[in-house]
Amino acid sequence: MSKIQMKTPLVEMDGDEMTRIIWKQVKDILILPYVDLKTEYYDLGLKNREATKDQITIDSAEATKKYGVAVKCATITPNAARMPEYNLTQMWKSPNGTIRAALDGTVFRAPILVKGVTPFIPTWTKPITIARHAYGDVYKNTEMVVEGGSKAELVVTKPDGTKETSLIHEFKGDGIIQGLHNLDSSISSFARACFNFGLDTKQDVWFSTKDTISKKYDHRFKDIFAEIYENEYKEKFEAAGITYFYTLIDDAVARVIRSNGGYIWACKNYDGDVMSDMVATAYGSLAMMTSVLVSPDGVYEYEAAHGTVQRHYYKYLKGEETSTNSVATLFAWTGALRKRGELDELPELMSFADKLEKAIIQTIENGTMTGDLYLISTLENKKKVNTTEFLEAVGETLKTLL
Repeated sequence: MSKIQMKTPLVEMDGDEMTRIIWKQVKDILILPYVDLKTEYYDLGLKNREATKDQITIDSAEATKKYGVAVKCATITPNAARMPEYNLTQMWKSPNGTIRAALDGTVFRAPILVKGVTPFIPTWTKPITIARHAYGDVYKNTEMVVEGGSKAELVVTKPDGTKETSLIHEFKGDGIIQGLHNLDSSISSFARACFNFGLDTKQDVWFSTKDTISKKYDHRFKDIFAEIYENEYKEKFEAAGITYFYTLIDDAVARVIRSNGGYIWACKNYDGDVMSDMVATAYGSLAMMTSVLVSPDGVYEYEAAHGTVQRHYYKYLKGEETSTNSVATLFAWTGALRKRGELDELPELMSFADKLEKAIIQTIENGTMTGDLYLISTLENKKKVNTTEFLEAVGETLKTLL
């Protein structure tokens, strides 16, 4: 068969460690044989971010705005231990945080369900979609180490030059501070994205913060959501037979655990980061989660919503066998290819993405899986395979579907 032709490139963001190894294998085994792949390539590996002083990350975000669809590999957000390992001049910020701030979108993450893998919370019979605000908060913070005897104040210089000051703390001993911010425009975009996604998927929308403690910052989120819902979406939600409600995040956690799933849980940036990992793990595996960043102006960035699998990478470097789950990376590629096909009116590309996803699910449900799923699968005919063998098995299933 001739290769499927593309009209417009995808923005391709390569990453780090074991996921970087998988990234190339996914392309070589499952995409390049069937698609005349066009990408604008950006190497967001930590070495290249250091070499470019992180300009490569900014460039990739701008390219995503230009082309409309991106696919991203998992990347290292360095801590102190990574500094000597990669000879870093500084602890570069999260590439995801930089890209999300540039696109000002909402991240939607949902578990990939397969037969034989029962969620750790057995009442979860339907997927829970986490809608994560993707701008500001701790990911755009300013922080300082404070010397004892110092006084920390929050100071805002208004447009007319006057200053508003609020005491943070008078430090008798050493300590730390950080400043967070957000924007009404970004919170509004977040709310509309969640409500639109709810209407598109016919799912209820839950939103949670801690406004009882954060009476201005978190309360601002609550108020903006409420205003937009009442003025723009209430009638549409009622007509669609779906609901929106707000609750405190601790109450939301309790409700989620007791629920059957099947709704959108909207969270602030950090809350969504943590809760999406909790939900993914409870459904079975961090590697069984889709993730897409949707910007207000219709730009899409698909990614694997997990880390770089450092432990497996060190085994790989020693020549030892690994059994790393590549499903989230695969679904990042299928999501991006499908959206590119949709925007460019290429039904063949959309169909290929659908069939590749079907091949992934079929391969697992037929009993061939990586070690993380093998440990929790209830299938009787299950077989554990290594990283490459799983991709090759998906490739054999894909051939039958094509």
